[in-house]
Amino acid sequence: MARIVAGLATSHVPAIGIAMDQGKTGEPYWKPLFDGYDPARKWLAKLDPDLIVLVYNDHGSAFSLEVIPTFAIGVAEKFLPADEGWGPRPVPVVNGDPKFAWHLAESLILDEFDMTIVNDMTVDHGLTVPLSIVCGQPEKWPCPVIPLSVNVVQYPPPTGKRCFDLGRAIRKAVKRYDDDLRVLILGTGGMSHQLHGERAGLINSEFDKSFLDDLSRQPQRLVDLPHIEYVREAGAEGIELVMWLVMRGALDDDVTEIYQHYHVPASNTATGLLILENLTE
Repeated sequence: MARIVAGLATSHVPAIGIAMDQGKTGEPYWKPLFDGYDPARKWLAKLDPDLIVLVYNDHGSAFSLEVIPTFAIGVAEKFLPADEGWGPRPVPVVNGDPKFAWHLAESLILDEFDMTIVNDMTVDHGLTVPLSIVCGQPEKWPCPVIPLSVNVVQYPPPTGKRCFDLGRAIRKAVKRYDDDLRVLILGTGGMSHQLHGERAGLINSEFDKSFLDDLSRQPQRLVDLPHIEYVREAGAEGIELVMWLVMRGALDDDVTEIYQHYHVPASNTATGLLILENLTE
């Protein structure tokens, strides 16, 4: 049967993708950040998963304010990089796995999660930047990817508990899949940042580092964290961190922390990366 072997959480700052696309990763501003990504890339190459479930938020590319699903899953054979106003990123097309995606959608809906099923959509930096962070710049992404979009743009976003429970339901669905697949789940977004208003540029390293540690060791504290605490401590856009809880919920209760990386600043935001492995496959 299929099984989730590990989870990875990472920020998806658009400027990270631009720095890679424009060959700026060795510049003094960017080098400390990208040096911290090297261990994650080596780890992923060694893990060699068969499939990735990638939890992210759309930034007005596939969905607009006219239609905003709380949870959406892409079930297509492929997903093209989105044009976010300056042309699509020069990255590979994201190949899906319709058979697995439909299984996952059916299982989640029957488990009482109201998923929006998407047969055709583009994917923006929320999905492509995490792939670039952990894969570098390959000619082809190493395995199929299932895009799972979460609304953290329009109020109200789902709670941390709802996202954690979605992860639990994803774990259950994966175990019900007959094919022998080793699945990696990614949670993306954050960390602390605010893009507008009087607190634009906010970074709270104390909150971020505590979040990283608790995600490994005591996720229940984060599951119980209300929206207002994210906004107060991590900024308006810090609410993206609830997507990391989808990843954590999909893993076993007891995990091994493999790697942690935190860096400030990256385009006026804080960036984090965390790798967790289940103790047994």
